[in-house]
Amino acid sequence: MALNRLDKLIALNCNVSRKDARELIRDGKVKVNGKVVLRAEELTDSSLDEIDVKGFDFTARKHIYLMMNKPEGYITATKDENKKTVIDLVPPELGRKSLFPCGRLDKNTTGLLILTDDGEFCHRLVSPNHSIYKTYIATLSMPLDAAAKKLLESGIALKDGTVCKPAKINYFTDDYTFTAEIKISEGKYHQVKRMFAAAGNHVDRLRRIQIGGLRLDESLPEGSCRELTPEELKMIFE
Repeated sequence: MALNRLDKLIALNCNVSRKDARELIRDGKVKVNGKVVLRAEELTDSSLDEIDVKGFDFTARKHIYLMMNKPEGYITATKDENKKTVIDLVPPELGRKSLFPCGRLDKNTTGLLILTDDGEFCHRLVSPNHSIYKTYIATLSMPLDAAAKKLLESGIALKDGTVCKPAKINYFTDDYTFTAEIKISEGKYHQVKRMFAAAGNHVDRLRRIQIGGLRLDESLPEGSCRELTPEELKMIFE
């Protein structure tokens, strides 16, 4: 691992804020290689140095994996001079300079987004060769008729000629709303919206609720994120 500030390593690996990490250091509760360190900016390598934090089980992690409940109005990017990004929503105690969104959600699409600093993991997740289904709830502007549903399920051609893989569709309706649950194993630009447009419909709202076997934690407020558990990481690929 590269050298990192001691307060950042403690915040990441003890799940505390950077402020709390600095207080632990100032209070003499942190030892590096058996010696008390009082400087928050001390550079350490958690793969080589033995770090002990009194009252905490410090276990160094090579990578971090976050579940975010993305709100509207944020772009799926690491930085942008003029627009708010999903990285802006990550609290300091979970942040890393190399953190990035794995896959994308459109600016006005909400729901499940995974952020990580693990490139190999992300490639496995987004590669169409692995056929990991992503599940969305689409609120439509008009009813979805049987012919359009069949087109989506058989592999619809977009208006530019791009042919999509077959989707899995569940359609629900009442007197006021037209809602479809759609599962796709690709991630083309604006794909879900373009698929319904090619079927003669329009998506008014779109929310991703599941990736592989991992469902969005509905108790997680919009705009918030938390670490994924080891069990949840496994669910993605089940």
